[in-house]
Amino acid sequence: MLREAVRIPGLTVLALAPNLKGAQNAMAAGAHKVTLPVSASHAHSLSNIRMTCEQAIAQVGEIVKFRDSLPAAGRAQIEVGLSTAFGCTLQGDVDEDWVFDMANQIARQGADSIGLSDTVGYGNPAQVKRMFARLKRELGDKAGGAHLHNTRGQGLANVVAALDAGVTTFDASQGGIGGCPYAPGASGNIVTEDLVYLLESMGLDTGIDIGKLVAARQLLMEGLPGEPIYGHVPDAGVAKNFRPASASP
Repeated sequence: MLREAVRIPGLTVLALAPNLKGAQNAMAAGAHKVTLPVSASHAHSLSNIRMTCEQAIAQVGEIVKFRDSLPAAGRAQIEVGLSTAFGCTLQGDVDEDWVFDMANQIARQGADSIGLSDTVGYGNPAQVKRMFARLKRELGDKAGGAHLHNTRGQGLANVVAALDAGVTTFDASQGGIGGCPYAPGASGNIVTEDLVYLLESMGLDTGIDIGKLVAARQLLMEGLPGEPIYGHVPDAGVAKNFRPASASP
């Protein structure tokens, strides 16, 4: 699948890799970026990738070292998403100072960017804004994007909070597919269709045609029959006064 995706002109292809072998396979297939899930929760890290937090941090360095050994044309950007940065269903609270200790250690390992992930949907807007503002202060240009879930209905509110903190990159999934096995009953990431509508309605040009995005859900349903999909905008339609940011004078 990845080898076919990189054939599409103008598309930046990102692969999620849990370990060194996965990162090696992703780069061999031509991924432009590789994202590594490094959990800030000790319990989640052991359950998710069978590594302690410290082992996961060290592995980032191994992956960067491997990447740097490749010819320049085959060197993918290495991104890290700090999973369960806002709380964990297994551990409960996750200490914020520990989150930023990890972020700084990962930056020293050579990762190109480090973002924060609300893996199980525990985050709230005040927390999201505070933590992303601190991430920018501590990491500067290495501060990465937001990976948010809508498990408890706060996903888009958290997007606005992250925007206020200067975040410009957001993960989302079409139809909200996916999820986390450690958040029972949870949907996946925030819904791409709802996210695009939110940003465009706020005057932010995403470069995405909302009509075509919603229409593409049909392909998703055909490819994943029986999979539940979500989204307020696809259900209700766009407002009559909706004006895409790209159409603004």
